[in-house]
Amino acid sequence: MAAQYSHPELLVSTAWVDEHRQDPKVRMVESDEDVLLYQQGHVPGAVKIDWHTDLQDQTVRDYIDQNRFAALCSSKGIANDTTVVFYGDKSNWWACYACWVFKLYGHAECRVMNGGRKRWELDGRPWTRDPEPTYPRTQYVATAPDPAIRAFRDEVLKHQKASKPLIDVRSPGEFTGELLHMPDYPQEGALRGGHIPGARNVPWSRAANEDGTFKSAKELERLYVSEAGLKRRMPVIAYCRIGERSSHTWFVLHYLLGFPKVKNYDGSWTEWGNTVGVPIEKGPGQAAARPEIVGSAT
Repeated sequence: MAAQYSHPELLVSTAWVDEHRQDPKVRMVESDEDVLLYQQGHVPGAVKIDWHTDLQDQTVRDYIDQNRFAALCSSKGIANDTTVVFYGDKSNWWACYACWVFKLYGHAECRVMNGGRKRWELDGRPWTRDPEPTYPRTQYVATAPDPAIRAFRDEVLKHQKASKPLIDVRSPGEFTGELLHMPDYPQEGALRGGHIPGARNVPWSRAANEDGTFKSAKELERLYVSEAGLKRRMPVIAYCRIGERSSHTWFVLHYLLGFPKVKNYDGSWTEWGNTVGVPIEKGPGQAAARPEIVGSAT
């Protein structure tokens, strides 16, 4: 199945990981939504990267900078030529997020273990509760952030005004404005509900199978091209609430379907839904009522 993807080399199986987990040129990285899962059992030899404390600046709403990213990689025994394999819970939602950040800072060899923790367990692979391993420190050199894969608010507004494709990967309730947060999750600060006008709603989870693996290339093509109407030659911006779910869709569109110009808007709805003067549309989309302007009287 992987051979059908545009870049099948970006996916590895649980069998491949099991065979390479002692390879000094390969580093397994677990990144989960549930940060306690790692200590309950992880792939032997894997290190942990916490999306919140390791990848996020704790003062500025942004990622750690280039130097701190280099220091993080060095501390995990990751060199510039290391093949980094990401895996985690929730169909690799947070693993793809960590992969996106590594690509943002120019790491060349990134892979995702297809199916993540769920597929590893289903395949009967070994777990360990050993403490996180330590590896010899490297002298990692990070590049400046790659603007080709990250979108900021003003760029998204310009993109929207030009009627270029936007993919909202949140749940249908969030998209229509009925919900201000994911079902069963706490409200994270958005003052308005709805979506960016013109965006198509393709919930990120539709790209995954029940076992956590990615759907086939044919199924993904039908989902994003036939149903959502995306065209490979057009630049696409994906968003969710803070950029984590949309990183999963970014991975699907860019690597599995081969879309050359895909950006992740990590400011996403937490930023857009609080910004004065940007357009918001409620309801199912094109047929929705007149867009609301954030900051207007309610």
